[in-house]
Amino acid sequence: MVSRLPSEQVVSFLIILALMFFVARIFGGLFKKLHQPRVMGELLGGVLLGPSLVGTLYPEFFQHVFVDHKEAYIAFDGLARLGVMFFMFVAGMEVNLLSIRKEGMAAAKISFTGIFFPLVTGFAATWYFYDFLFPEANTLKYIAALFMGVALSITALSAMGKLLIDLNLNGTHFGNLMITSAMIDDFTGWMLFSIIINLASLRHEVLETWQTVGSVILFTVLLMTVGKYLIGQGFKFLHKYFSKTSSIITFAMMICLLGGIFTEGIGIHAVFGAFLTGIAAGSAKYFTAKARDILHYFITFILAPLFFVSLGMRVNFIENFDWQICLFILAIAFIGKFAGGIMGARMCRFSWNESFAVGFAMNTRGSLEIVLGSLALQAKLINERIFVGLVLMTFVTIVIAGPAISFFLKKHDFAMGTNDRFKKENETELFIP
Repeated sequence: MVSRLPSEQVVSFLIILALMFFVARIFGGLFKKLHQPRVMGELLGGVLLGPSLVGTLYPEFFQHVFVDHKEAYIAFDGLARLGVMFFMFVAGMEVNLLSIRKEGMAAAKISFTGIFFPLVTGFAATWYFYDFLFPEANTLKYIAALFMGVALSITALSAMGKLLIDLNLNGTHFGNLMITSAMIDDFTGWMLFSIIINLASLRHEVLETWQTVGSVILFTVLLMTVGKYLIGQGFKFLHKYFSKTSSIITFAMMICLLGGIFTEGIGIHAVFGAFLTGIAAGSAKYFTAKARDILHYFITFILAPLFFVSLGMRVNFIENFDWQICLFILAIAFIGKFAGGIMGARMCRFSWNESFAVGFAMNTRGSLEIVLGSLALQAKLINERIFVGLVLMTFVTIVIAGPAISFFLKKHDFAMGTNDRFKKENETELFIP
């Protein structure tokens, strides 16, 4: 027999939905006015609406709306989880494989050092301070250390793109190089995270570990080759025989769901399948710009905000704020990523000022780190205090990145007696590695 929500639960579900949309719109718009990513405002709105503020000041209201009607909140939670899947699909669409090949060795060097240094720094620091970070010892030591290393090694592609546009650096060699390096970071980081989240659910035997690594690599290779071709042919067929934007959007959403279903079915998290499917779909010739834009706006402004507001409500940020853990995460995040970016830039023969600008650019975190942290919290890889620290680290790195990049590029321009940094790549190259 098919069950359904009773009328009072439906009303509660709609109230939750309306409150979430209102908060997301108000705070997302406010942060946009402040030239900050909308996702930061949406997350802050959730923090204020959740147990951190409303739950503390008006506990009866919070209890009645969000706690008493459990079925309604479960229904909303399902919608929010669907939102993060589609959000990861859109994030994958932004990864341009042609751009990665075009930028070549310079992007590879910056990306490699930008992943390697924070990965090693995060792993070593977490391993050494494991008892301080995980007093409950619910997570195996090497799993916790691996997670922290990966969490601190990903550069936020969407935040980077927004930052470069604000600084009028999009289209310059510097901008293209940073975007490409962030693409490689995202791709590598999410592959590593999918392996880690699988290891956490296994019995941690050597054979199972290699099976997990092998399944992730095999799925990635198949999707980026055979899967990519089939997806491209699907878009081509729709474009030829239907030529309807709605058909193309529907197909894109279907392959996103199929990717998530498949990876969840083989023991890899659904968001990883959605992310990789987005990469494969993003390079399809017949995935029209109009369809991409409609899908992007629908997910970015409707589904994804619900997820990020709900994240702010999952944790009491006041009760779980630990200044020592927050300072620890900020320190190792800056040391590893900043040093890695500088090292990669110096390997490409950039000046010190250019290298510092690269370091701050690669240190930009954003929505993907928050998604990663929420999945780790859900899988009990981390506790609420570490999640709060990761969110704070994301806020801080985004706020300081723009002024720092602008400052060091201006110093470079002054030292070189030039002001070419705003010229687009088709006019002149800013750097010649």
